[in-house]
Amino acid sequence: MTHTRPEMIIDGSNGDVASDSYHKYKNDVAIMKKVGVHFYRFSIAWSRILPDGTLANINQKGIDYYMNLLQELHRNGIEPMVTLYHWDLPTALQNQGGWMNNNIVGWFTDYARLCFQLFGPLVKHWATINEPKQICHAGYGIGIGAPGIRSAGLGEYLCAKYVLIAHASAYHVYDKEFRPSQQGKITIVLDSDWYEPGTPADEAAAEVRRQFVYGMYANPIIYGNWPQVMIDRVAMRSQMEHFNRSRLPEFSPVQQRMLKGTFDYLSINHYTTYMVSAIPERPPSHASWDLDAGVRLWQKPEWETAAIDWFKVVPWGFHKLLRWMKTTYGDHEIYVTENGVSDRTGVLDDFDRISYYRRYMSHMLDCINEGIRIIGYTAWSIIDNYEWNMGYVAHSGMYYINMTDPARPRIPKKSSYYYNHIIQTRCLLSQCDE
Repeated sequence: MTHTRPEMIIDGSNGDVASDSYHKYKNDVAIMKKVGVHFYRFSIAWSRILPDGTLANINQKGIDYYMNLLQELHRNGIEPMVTLYHWDLPTALQNQGGWMNNNIVGWFTDYARLCFQLFGPLVKHWATINEPKQICHAGYGIGIGAPGIRSAGLGEYLCAKYVLIAHASAYHVYDKEFRPSQQGKITIVLDSDWYEPGTPADEAAAEVRRQFVYGMYANPIIYGNWPQVMIDRVAMRSQMEHFNRSRLPEFSPVQQRMLKGTFDYLSINHYTTYMVSAIPERPPSHASWDLDAGVRLWQKPEWETAAIDWFKVVPWGFHKLLRWMKTTYGDHEIYVTENGVSDRTGVLDDFDRISYYRRYMSHMLDCINEGIRIIGYTAWSIIDNYEWNMGYVAHSGMYYINMTDPARPRIPKKSSYYYNHIIQTRCLLSQCDE
């Protein structure tokens, strides 16, 4: 898509080379060791292992790359946390409908089984799919992400159903065929902002939004079905729009049983916060996930802004989100699988990033002290990289990379030293009392 529709990327760039970790993985592992991280979360590119998406064509060079990376991590005492799918669908499968084709459940299951066979002895933490909300809403709903399909309120729900069933299928394959010997854990990675009611009267509206974002994917893997408020609202809006049935596809009883309990821990990718206001029910116009949720989002103008207008720095929202996860879904282990901030300068003295980490992790520490079982934190990210629609304009790394330099040197920012300090001392400040 970045080649055929470069206008969708703010700087018209593509990720063909990006930070070139393909050739520089040893440098990157050395950086991780210097910073002191205990684990490295990365994804396997489906198309790098199976260029046409199926077992008919297996790419040994791709397998070799990931095997070399995994072995290098282990040699340096760094635990891999591996995601099977982070949005790079083989083109051959997209040409057959991608995540709107129910055959993708089988395709993904075959791919997952192969990865478990090949890499499982070296991996203790798996994630099936990263941020299904972004895959389905951005990619098949409003069309701002790959594959750029606009099927709001229809295709995105079909996508969500098949993503969830594919996840559950892969989970059961691991659970039955590989867990007994490999003794690993597996989950799906979900993302959510925090949605704060604008007034006390807006709490119900804020909860609707939370359920349409995190609950849309968490509820099925925990309880086996969509959130009830989502079932009710999509059915109501569908009737208003003169559909003969709800646009939200049902899970059969067999599928519900298949989905329920397909997680070993909860995950959360989190960056920012929105305020939510209740609004009158809007008249029927067109199918839309946003209209189905039926609330208004806004952000306070005084909130600190990062590299993107919507990216506001609101640390207390992180605290409330983690607390809500425990209250809503029970006392499960939680991995923070992404959290970080971007800037547009790549400045090496990145004190804003240090401040972000200090404030967000301070609220996370408060959650731990409240009894929320947070068992891991993943900073986004160790090095600058290709940031999807933001291309190379947004810099998120603790190491700066000049993407126009063919050598792609890694240059440490101040935040890398601060993060090392946290790991070594377990202290968010310059000095902590014993």
